[in-house]
Amino acid sequence: MLTHPTVDQLVKLGLAGMARAFTALQDNQGAAGLGHAEWLALLLDREATERSNRQLTARLRHARLRQRATIEDVDWRAARGLDRALFQRLIAGDWIEAPQNLIIEGPTGVGKSWLACALGNKACRDNRSVLYQRVPKLFPDLALARGDGRYRRLMKRLGKVRLLILDDWGLEPFGPDQRRDLLEIVEERYGHGATLITSQIPVDRWHDIIGEPTVADAILDRIVHNAHRLKLKGDSLRRKLAAHHAAA
Repeated sequence: MLTHPTVDQLVKLGLAGMARAFTALQDNQGAAGLGHAEWLALLLDREATERSNRQLTARLRHARLRQRATIEDVDWRAARGLDRALFQRLIAGDWIEAPQNLIIEGPTGVGKSWLACALGNKACRDNRSVLYQRVPKLFPDLALARGDGRYRRLMKRLGKVRLLILDDWGLEPFGPDQRRDLLEIVEERYGHGATLITSQIPVDRWHDIIGEPTVADAILDRIVHNAHRLKLKGDSLRRKLAAHHAAA
């Protein structure tokens, strides 16, 4: 069998994973006793694995998650009131498929953003598209996009992603443009995509932060009524970690 022409042909066909597996098997004396079906199975398995890894890398790059967090690294010992049973159900991702929403609420430093990014990472690994946005940065970006012609494209991106993470919600009251943008986002996503929101502000104060009662009612109706809730509490984990390092 001519190794190089075969490898070249696999590469030309876009089967680089199979090409690498073919070369490895050719150099592996233990593979001499494998049958044709076994060779083919190994080549296909390598190609599928490499394609899956490339797709995951692309999804994570598109997601722009703020932190490199994974569900495997969740600290269940931290005293922050994390409902383990609920979080395990959220990890499964059925709420994203539904689609429903998730609100992670609690004081600063208890790991809201970290947990949101861990769920976003898991969604990417489950072959779902994810996009992370900090709300204080999102609205200025939308205002800039409105001026340079990118607004519709950005809004479309926010609307079609399977899981949209809106971090640091409600740090300051919303203005008229922000209310309008937010209403369009939640309207576009309602029934089509899941939204995860983290906030230091209790949900019962969101109405006042949004302002304009009619618009606030419309926004919150689309977010809160079908949302799971994680209510965290306790002292800042960042402060505890800093104190631990200082004492070490």
